[in-house]
Amino acid sequence: MKSIFDKTKLGNLEMKNRIIRGALWEDLADEKGHLTPELSAIYEELAQGGASTLITGYAFVTKDEQPNPGMMGIYDDSFIPEYQEFTNKIHRYGANIIMQIVYGGFMTTFNVGERTIWGPSTMQNENTGTWAKEITKDEIKYLIKAYADAALRVKKSGFDGVEIHGGHGYLLSQFLSPYYNKRSDEYGGSIENRGRIIFEIFTAMREAVGNDFPIWIKLNSADYIKEGGLTQEDSMFVAKKLSELGIDAIEVTGGNESIKEVSDNNLGAARTKVIISKEKESYFKDYAEKLADSISTPVILIGGNRHIDVMENILNNSKVEYFSMSRPLTCEPNLVNIWMSGDLKKPKCVSCNKCYFTPGKRCIFNLKNN
Repeated sequence: MKSIFDKTKLGNLEMKNRIIRGALWEDLADEKGHLTPELSAIYEELAQGGASTLITGYAFVTKDEQPNPGMMGIYDDSFIPEYQEFTNKIHRYGANIIMQIVYGGFMTTFNVGERTIWGPSTMQNENTGTWAKEITKDEIKYLIKAYADAALRVKKSGFDGVEIHGGHGYLLSQFLSPYYNKRSDEYGGSIENRGRIIFEIFTAMREAVGNDFPIWIKLNSADYIKEGGLTQEDSMFVAKKLSELGIDAIEVTGGNESIKEVSDNNLGAARTKVIISKEKESYFKDYAEKLADSISTPVILIGGNRHIDVMENILNNSKVEYFSMSRPLTCEPNLVNIWMSGDLKKPKCVSCNKCYFTPGKRCIFNLKNN
Protein backbone atom coordinates (compact mmCIF):
# COMPACT_ATOMS: atom_id res chain seq x y z
CA MET A 1 0.00 0.00 0.00
CA LYS A 2 1.25 3.44 -0.90
CA SER A 3 1.20 6.18 1.72
CA ILE A 4 0.92 9.93 1.45
CA PHE A 5 4.09 10.00 3.55
CA ASP A 6 6.23 7.86 1.21
CA LYS A 7 9.64 9.18 0.26
CA THR A 8 9.81 9.25 -3.55
CA LYS A 9 11.61 10.88 -6.44
CA LEU A 10 9.72 13.15 -8.82
CA GLY A 11 12.12 13.26 -11.71
CA ASN A 12 15.39 14.21 -10.03
CA LEU A 13 13.70 15.84 -7.03
CA GLU A 14 13.84 14.05 -3.70
CA MET A 15 10.35 14.18 -2.18
CA LYS A 16 10.14 13.50 1.55
CA ASN A 17 6.37 12.95 1.17
CA ARG A 18 3.73 13.29 -1.52
CA ILE A 19 2.30 16.62 -0.31
CA ILE A 20 3.04 19.85 -2.18
CA ARG A 21 2.05 23.34 -1.13
CA GLY A 22 0.17 24.70 -4.14
CA ALA A 23 0.76 28.22 -5.42
CA LEU A 24 -1.03 31.08 -3.69
CA TRP A 25 -0.71 34.82 -4.38
CA GLU A 26 0.12 36.44 -1.05
CA ASP A 27 0.09 40.12 -2.15
CA LEU A 28 3.19 40.84 -0.04
CA ALA A 29 5.98 41.57 -2.54
CA ASP A 30 6.98 45.19 -3.02
CA GLU A 31 5.71 47.33 -5.91
CA LYS A 32 8.44 46.04 -8.26
CA GLY A 33 7.96 42.39 -7.28
CA HIS A 34 10.88 42.07 -4.88
CA LEU A 35 10.75 40.04 -1.69
CA THR A 36 9.75 41.59 1.61
CA PRO A 37 10.51 40.21 5.09
CA GLU A 38 6.81 39.43 5.55
CA LEU A 39 6.66 37.38 2.36
CA SER A 40 9.87 35.49 3.13
CA ALA A 41 8.59 34.69 6.61
CA ILE A 42 5.47 33.00 5.21
CA TYR A 43 7.58 30.62 3.14
CA GLU A 44 9.96 29.90 5.99
CA GLU A 45 6.96 28.97 8.15
CA LEU A 46 5.61 26.72 5.38
CA ALA A 47 9.02 25.13 4.84
CA GLN A 48 9.10 24.15 8.50
CA GLY A 49 5.57 22.72 8.28
CA GLY A 50 6.46 19.41 6.66
CA ALA A 51 5.35 19.61 3.00
CA SER A 52 7.94 18.16 0.65
CA THR A 53 7.79 21.00 -1.85
CA LEU A 54 6.52 24.58 -1.93
CA ILE A 55 5.29 26.29 -5.09
CA THR A 56 5.47 30.06 -4.90
CA GLY A 57 2.69 32.43 -5.82
CA TYR A 58 2.91 33.38 -9.48
CA ALA A 59 5.76 35.64 -10.57
CA PHE A 60 5.44 37.94 -13.58
CA VAL A 61 7.87 37.44 -16.45
CA THR A 62 7.80 40.86 -18.15
CA LYS A 63 8.30 44.14 -16.31
CA ASP A 64 5.35 45.87 -17.96
CA GLU A 65 2.83 43.11 -17.27
CA GLN A 66 1.89 42.65 -13.64
CA PRO A 67 -1.66 41.30 -13.30
CA ASN A 68 -1.94 41.83 -9.54
CA PRO A 69 -0.24 43.97 -6.88
CA GLY A 70 2.16 42.32 -4.46
CA MET A 71 3.23 39.62 -6.91
CA MET A 72 6.75 38.29 -7.01
CA GLY A 73 8.74 39.27 -10.09
CA ILE A 74 11.33 37.43 -12.19
CA TYR A 75 11.62 39.77 -15.18
CA ASP A 76 15.28 40.79 -14.81
CA ASP A 77 18.51 39.68 -13.16
CA SER A 78 18.15 42.03 -10.18
CA PHE A 79 16.02 39.33 -8.49
CA ILE A 80 18.68 36.63 -8.55
CA PRO A 81 20.76 37.59 -5.46
CA GLU A 82 17.77 38.00 -3.14
CA TYR A 83 16.17 34.79 -4.39
CA GLN A 84 19.44 32.92 -3.85
CA GLU A 85 19.38 33.97 -0.21
CA PHE A 86 15.67 33.10 -0.03
CA THR A 87 16.01 29.60 -1.50
CA ASN A 88 18.96 28.84 0.76
CA LYS A 89 16.74 29.58 3.76
CA ILE A 90 13.99 27.28 2.48
CA HIS A 91 16.44 24.45 1.78
CA ARG A 92 17.78 24.63 5.32
CA TYR A 93 14.35 23.51 6.50
CA GLY A 94 14.42 20.46 4.23
CA ALA A 95 11.86 21.60 1.66
CA ASN A 96 12.08 21.96 -2.10
CA ILE A 97 10.84 25.20 -3.66
CA ILE A 98 9.47 25.72 -7.17
CA MET A 99 8.74 29.14 -8.67
CA GLN A 100 5.52 29.53 -10.64
CA ILE A 101 5.69 32.02 -13.53
CA VAL A 102 2.92 33.71 -15.49
CA TYR A 103 1.76 36.26 -18.01
CA GLY A 104 -1.64 37.32 -16.76
CA GLY A 105 -3.51 38.93 -19.62
CA PHE A 106 -6.82 40.73 -19.21
CA MET A 107 -8.00 38.97 -16.07
CA THR A 108 -6.88 42.04 -14.12
CA THR A 109 -7.91 45.51 -13.00
CA PHE A 110 -4.42 46.52 -11.85
CA ASN A 111 -2.89 49.55 -13.60
CA VAL A 112 -4.80 48.71 -16.77
CA GLY A 113 -4.67 52.25 -18.12
CA GLU A 114 -0.90 52.35 -17.96
CA ARG A 115 0.06 49.32 -20.04
CA THR A 116 -0.75 47.25 -23.11
CA ILE A 117 -2.29 43.90 -22.22
CA TRP A 118 -2.01 41.04 -24.68
CA GLY A 119 -4.59 38.39 -25.42
CA PRO A 120 -4.94 35.72 -28.09
CA SER A 121 -7.59 37.96 -29.66
CA THR A 122 -8.75 41.54 -29.18
CA MET A 123 -11.68 41.47 -26.77
CA GLN A 124 -12.93 42.67 -23.41
CA ASN A 125 -12.98 40.48 -20.31
CA GLU A 126 -16.58 40.14 -19.18
CA ASN A 127 -15.74 40.17 -15.47
CA THR A 128 -12.93 42.72 -15.18
CA GLY A 129 -13.98 44.97 -18.07
CA THR A 130 -10.33 45.05 -19.19
CA TRP A 131 -9.50 45.02 -22.89
CA ALA A 132 -6.79 42.85 -24.41
CA LYS A 133 -5.00 43.58 -27.66
CA GLU A 134 -4.41 40.65 -29.98
CA ILE A 135 -0.78 39.64 -29.58
CA THR A 136 1.21 39.66 -32.81
CA LYS A 137 3.55 36.89 -33.91
CA ASP A 138 6.56 39.09 -33.15
CA GLU A 139 5.16 39.76 -29.68
CA ILE A 140 4.62 36.02 -29.20
CA LYS A 141 8.32 35.50 -29.96
CA TYR A 142 9.18 38.19 -27.40
CA LEU A 143 6.96 36.53 -24.80
CA ILE A 144 8.43 33.08 -25.44
CA LYS A 145 11.90 34.52 -24.87
CA ALA A 146 10.67 36.26 -21.70
CA TYR A 147 9.50 32.90 -20.31
CA ALA A 148 12.80 31.25 -21.22
CA ASP A 149 14.84 34.06 -19.68
CA ALA A 150 12.70 33.93 -16.55
CA ALA A 151 13.19 30.17 -16.26
CA LEU A 152 16.96 30.60 -16.43
CA ARG A 153 16.79 33.23 -13.67
CA VAL A 154 14.74 30.80 -11.59
CA LYS A 155 17.48 28.20 -12.00
CA LYS A 156 20.26 30.68 -11.19
CA SER A 157 18.31 31.76 -8.10
CA GLY A 158 18.55 28.29 -6.56
CA PHE A 159 14.96 27.16 -7.00
CA ASP A 160 14.42 23.44 -7.49
CA GLY A 161 12.28 23.92 -10.57
CA VAL A 162 9.89 26.22 -12.40
CA GLU A 163 6.14 25.87 -13.02
CA ILE A 164 4.30 27.42 -15.97
CA HIS A 165 0.84 28.69 -15.00
CA GLY A 166 -1.39 27.41 -17.77
CA GLY A 167 -4.77 27.64 -16.04
CA HIS A 168 -7.43 29.77 -14.37
CA GLY A 169 -8.03 32.23 -17.19
CA TYR A 170 -4.53 33.66 -17.49
CA LEU A 171 -3.01 34.22 -20.94
CA LEU A 172 -1.84 30.69 -21.73
CA SER A 173 -5.19 29.19 -20.76
CA GLN A 174 -6.87 31.90 -22.88
CA PHE A 175 -4.92 30.59 -25.87
CA LEU A 176 -6.18 27.09 -25.15
CA SER A 177 -9.81 28.19 -24.87
CA PRO A 178 -11.85 28.74 -28.05
CA TYR A 179 -14.03 30.99 -25.90
CA TYR A 180 -11.19 33.55 -26.08
CA ASN A 181 -8.97 32.38 -28.92
CA LYS A 182 -10.54 33.50 -32.21
CA ARG A 183 -7.30 33.53 -34.21
CA SER A 184 -7.09 32.18 -37.75
CA ASP A 185 -3.31 31.76 -37.87
CA GLU A 186 -1.14 28.90 -36.56
CA TYR A 187 -1.94 29.89 -32.95
CA GLY A 188 -5.71 29.48 -33.34
CA GLY A 189 -8.29 26.99 -34.55
CA SER A 190 -7.34 23.38 -33.79
CA ILE A 191 -6.19 22.41 -30.31
CA GLU A 192 -2.73 21.69 -31.74
CA ASN A 193 -2.61 25.32 -32.86
CA ARG A 194 -4.16 26.72 -29.69
CA GLY A 195 -1.59 24.83 -27.64
CA ARG A 196 1.31 25.88 -29.85
CA ILE A 197 2.38 28.85 -27.71
CA ILE A 198 2.66 26.59 -24.65
CA PHE A 199 4.65 23.98 -26.55
CA GLU A 200 7.01 26.67 -27.86
CA ILE A 201 7.39 28.25 -24.42
CA PHE A 202 8.24 24.87 -22.89
CA THR A 203 10.76 24.10 -25.63
CA ALA A 204 12.46 27.48 -25.22
CA MET A 205 12.55 27.09 -21.44
CA ARG A 206 14.06 23.61 -21.76
CA GLU A 207 16.76 24.94 -24.08
CA ALA A 208 17.52 27.70 -21.58
CA VAL A 209 17.73 25.59 -18.39
CA GLY A 210 18.93 22.23 -19.73
CA ASN A 211 17.49 18.75 -19.39
CA ASP A 212 18.09 18.30 -15.66
CA PHE A 213 16.17 21.31 -14.33
CA PRO A 214 12.52 20.45 -13.55
CA ILE A 215 9.81 22.21 -15.55
CA TRP A 216 6.20 21.68 -14.40
CA ILE A 217 2.92 23.08 -15.66
CA LYS A 218 -0.35 23.89 -13.93
CA LEU A 219 -2.94 22.98 -16.55
CA ASN A 220 -6.71 23.29 -16.67
CA SER A 221 -8.51 19.97 -17.00
CA ALA A 222 -11.30 22.04 -18.60
CA ASP A 223 -12.79 25.52 -18.34
CA TYR A 224 -16.08 24.02 -17.07
CA ILE A 225 -18.22 26.61 -18.83
CA LYS A 226 -21.53 25.99 -20.50
CA GLU A 227 -20.34 26.53 -24.05
CA GLY A 228 -17.18 27.29 -25.96
CA GLY A 229 -14.39 26.68 -23.47
CA LEU A 230 -11.50 24.25 -23.19
CA THR A 231 -12.81 20.68 -23.05
CA GLN A 232 -11.29 17.75 -21.21
CA GLU A 233 -10.53 16.10 -24.54
CA ASP A 234 -8.54 19.10 -25.75
CA SER A 235 -6.80 19.44 -22.38
CA MET A 236 -5.80 15.79 -22.62
CA PHE A 237 -4.25 16.45 -26.04
CA VAL A 238 -2.15 19.30 -24.63
CA ALA A 239 -1.06 17.25 -21.61
CA LYS A 240 -0.05 14.28 -23.77
CA LYS A 241 1.91 16.53 -26.13
CA LEU A 242 3.75 18.14 -23.19
CA SER A 243 4.50 14.69 -21.83
CA GLU A 244 6.00 13.69 -25.19
CA LEU A 245 8.09 16.87 -25.17
CA GLY A 246 9.49 15.93 -21.77
CA ILE A 247 7.74 18.07 -19.18
CA ASP A 248 8.56 16.84 -15.67
CA ALA A 249 5.14 17.09 -13.97
CA ILE A 250 1.59 18.21 -14.72
CA GLU A 251 -0.46 19.76 -11.92
CA VAL A 252 -4.13 19.25 -12.75
CA THR A 253 -6.53 22.08 -11.96
CA GLY A 254 -9.61 23.51 -13.68
CA GLY A 255 -12.13 26.28 -14.02
CA ASN A 256 -11.88 29.74 -15.49
CA GLU A 257 -12.55 32.50 -13.01
CA SER A 258 -12.76 35.13 -15.73
CA ILE A 259 -15.85 33.62 -17.38
CA LYS A 260 -19.28 34.23 -15.87
CA GLU A 261 -21.24 31.39 -17.42
CA VAL A 262 -20.06 28.26 -15.65
CA SER A 263 -21.68 24.86 -15.82
CA ASP A 264 -23.87 23.60 -13.00
CA ASN A 265 -21.26 21.04 -12.00
CA ASN A 266 -18.32 23.44 -12.16
CA LEU A 267 -15.91 22.20 -9.55
CA GLY A 268 -13.36 24.79 -10.60
CA ALA A 269 -15.22 27.56 -8.81
CA ALA A 270 -13.82 26.45 -5.47
CA ARG A 271 -14.49 29.83 -3.94
CA THR A 272 -18.19 29.02 -3.86
CA LYS A 273 -17.59 26.01 -1.63
CA VAL A 274 -18.03 26.72 2.07
CA ILE A 275 -17.90 23.33 3.77
CA ILE A 276 -15.83 20.58 2.18
CA SER A 277 -17.34 17.14 2.61
CA LYS A 278 -15.56 14.00 1.48
CA GLU A 279 -17.95 13.82 -1.48
CA LYS A 280 -16.79 17.26 -2.65
CA GLU A 281 -13.05 16.78 -2.19
CA SER A 282 -10.36 16.44 -4.84
CA TYR A 283 -12.49 18.15 -7.48
CA PHE A 284 -10.49 17.13 -10.53
CA LYS A 285 -9.62 13.58 -9.54
CA ASP A 286 -11.55 11.88 -12.37
CA TYR A 287 -9.64 13.79 -15.04
CA ALA A 288 -6.33 13.44 -13.15
CA GLU A 289 -6.80 9.68 -12.89
CA LYS A 290 -7.58 9.40 -16.60
CA LEU A 291 -4.57 11.53 -17.49
CA ALA A 292 -2.22 9.60 -15.20
CA ASP A 293 -3.33 6.37 -16.91
CA SER A 294 -2.42 7.75 -20.33
CA ILE A 295 1.01 9.38 -19.79
CA SER A 296 4.27 8.51 -18.06
CA THR A 297 4.72 12.03 -16.68
CA PRO A 298 3.90 12.34 -12.95
CA VAL A 299 0.48 13.89 -12.27
CA ILE A 300 -0.14 16.21 -9.32
CA LEU A 301 -3.73 16.75 -8.19
CA ILE A 302 -4.76 20.10 -6.71
CA GLY A 303 -8.18 21.37 -5.66
CA GLY A 304 -10.07 20.44 -2.51
CA ASN A 305 -7.60 17.89 -1.14
CA ARG A 306 -8.37 17.64 2.56
CA HIS A 307 -8.49 14.22 4.24
CA ILE A 308 -5.63 11.72 4.19
CA ASP A 309 -7.90 8.74 3.64
CA VAL A 310 -9.42 10.34 0.53
CA MET A 311 -5.99 11.16 -0.92
CA GLU A 312 -4.62 7.71 -0.12
CA ASN A 313 -7.63 6.09 -1.73
CA ILE A 314 -6.83 7.99 -4.94
CA LEU A 315 -3.15 7.15 -4.55
CA ASN A 316 -3.78 3.43 -4.24
CA ASN A 317 -6.48 3.15 -6.89
CA SER A 318 -4.96 5.24 -9.66
CA LYS A 319 -1.61 6.39 -11.01
CA VAL A 320 -1.91 9.87 -9.45
CA GLU A 321 1.17 10.19 -7.24
CA TYR A 322 1.17 13.66 -5.64
CA PHE A 323 -1.25 16.10 -4.05
CA SER A 324 -1.13 19.89 -3.78
CA MET A 325 -2.77 21.79 -0.93
CA SER A 326 -3.03 25.56 -0.50
CA ARG A 327 -5.79 26.79 1.80
CA PRO A 328 -5.38 24.06 4.44
CA LEU A 329 -1.70 24.99 4.80
CA THR A 330 -2.62 28.67 4.93
CA CYS A 331 -4.80 27.79 7.91
CA GLU A 332 -2.33 25.34 9.46
CA PRO A 333 1.20 25.69 8.05
CA ASN A 334 2.36 22.77 10.24
CA LEU A 335 -0.48 20.43 9.23
CA VAL A 336 1.80 17.94 7.47
CA ASN A 337 4.04 17.67 10.53
CA ILE A 338 0.97 17.07 12.68
CA TRP A 339 -0.13 14.28 10.37
CA MET A 340 3.35 12.77 10.26
CA SER A 341 3.42 12.69 14.06
CA GLY A 342 0.51 10.23 13.96
CA ASP A 343 -2.32 12.70 14.59
CA LEU A 344 -4.43 12.24 11.45
CA LYS A 345 -6.92 14.92 12.39
CA LYS A 346 -9.07 16.66 9.80
CA PRO A 347 -7.87 20.12 8.73
CA LYS A 348 -9.32 23.21 10.34
CA CYS A 349 -9.80 24.78 6.89
CA VAL A 350 -13.44 24.87 5.77
CA SER A 351 -12.72 26.56 2.43
CA CYS A 352 -14.57 29.72 3.36
CA ASN A 353 -12.09 31.67 1.21
CA LYS A 354 -12.06 34.61 3.59
CA CYS A 355 -8.27 34.31 3.57
CA TYR A 356 -8.39 35.78 0.08
CA PHE A 357 -9.51 39.12 1.51
CA THR A 358 -7.00 39.43 4.36
CA PRO A 359 -3.53 41.05 4.36
CA GLY A 360 -1.07 38.44 3.19
CA LYS A 361 -3.93 36.05 2.40
CA ARG A 362 -3.88 34.83 6.00
CA CYS A 363 -6.47 32.49 7.51
CA ILE A 364 -9.00 34.50 9.52
CA PHE A 365 -8.63 32.03 12.39
CA ASN A 366 -4.98 33.06 12.72
CA LEU A 367 -5.38 36.84 12.61
CA LYS A 368 -4.64 38.73 15.80
CA ASN A 369 -7.60 40.25 17.65
CA ASN A 370 -9.97 38.01 15.79
